[in-house]
Amino acid sequence: MEEVMLRLEQLLFPLLADVTVQSVDVNNEAIRVKARCMAAGAACPDCASGSSRIHSPYLRFPADVPSAGRRLVLSLRGRRFFCRNASCGRWTFVEQLPGLTRWHSRWTERLRSTLAAVGLARAGRADARLARAFGVSVSRSTILRLLDVLP
Repeated sequence: MEEVMLRLEQLLFPLLADVTVQSVDVNNEAIRVKARCMAAGAACPDCASGSSRIHSPYLRFPADVPSAGRRLVLSLRGRRFFCRNASCGRWTFVEQLPGLTRWHSRWTERLRSTLAAVGLARAGRADARLARAFGVSVSRSTILRLLDVLP
């Protein structure tokens, strides 16, 4: 069983050493994955000082790219940390996983890049229809905003 979970981690979270898959539940509509962050600490986004003092855990549900025609529902258990720098204006901050999450984002980086690729190829209402075909509900405006921020 441990071997299966290790392969799932490599498949779902390539190049992310700090994420561990706890469980996977598959049904006709969705694949539900429970995962948690395993990093020893995180850096404050304002002052960049490292912290390992946990304030509280929290759950995050970023939307991800569907798999095998099913929605992928990711339940990611993250942590909020105290900033150790007394002169920093930020008391607490939430850890981020580069390559998976972004501040205030409801999507994984994988879904963001997939939608941007669709937008670059088609641009407009057809993008939203195509995204719905592979299981992601998104508006034309959202895809155009994704294209605006591309370099």
